[in-house]
Amino acid sequence: MSSIQQNIEHITSQIADVQQKCGRARDSVQLLAVSKTKPNQAILDAAKAGQTRFGENYVQEGVDKVQYFQTNHPELDLEWHFIGPIQSNKTRLVAEHFDWVHTIDREKIAQRLNDQRPQHLPPLQVLIQVNISDEASKSGVEPQQIFDLAQLISSLPSLTLRGLMSIPANVDNHQQQLETFKQLAALQTQLGEQYAHIDTLSMGMSGDMDAAIEAGSTMVRIGTAIFGARDYSSKA
Repeated sequence: MSSIQQNIEHITSQIADVQQKCGRARDSVQLLAVSKTKPNQAILDAAKAGQTRFGENYVQEGVDKVQYFQTNHPELDLEWHFIGPIQSNKTRLVAEHFDWVHTIDREKIAQRLNDQRPQHLPPLQVLIQVNISDEASKSGVEPQQIFDLAQLISSLPSLTLRGLMSIPANVDNHQQQLETFKQLAALQTQLGEQYAHIDTLSMGMSGDMDAAIEAGSTMVRIGTAIFGARDYSSKA
């Protein structure tokens, strides 16, 4: 058994334990393996362990991986999520290659993704990124801006709005984490009252996964705990 397979089994077990403690349904939380900076072989090892959803932060690196697996391992039928910031000049690549985008935070990006989505592909599944902790260094819309952006996205035929995503401030206190995640979950509930298909709340990483699941996350983004430490030397 590979270390990656062991890590996935461990994380999956942790998720199941937290779901049970919180009284949530089994398999109500999906694991998104964050594979940025990791080689194709590591992703292949994870896929062989049953992992099908992968998240990428860098456009060209992600596109290269999508193309590699579509060409060399089409039988795996992997689902690719873009979870990094999107520049206007990179929207076409994202629209043409990814299945999901977690980081829509302005109308211009949503419109470009819609216009550049190939007609032969199903609608791009998208999330609105929310700056829930009001950090100047973080991307995302302010909570009060969610609904205007959602209205635009809902009018775009090549996009399907599925919910919200956030990267809250990094704090160690479980209660603080929980309160912040509950704020996002409440916004998700409001969004779901207005739009169909709202079923995804992408929040929680290795350090705050438990609080995120307790608050209602449906997708946790885990990287280092699966693949080990990242090498950013080629990203400078």
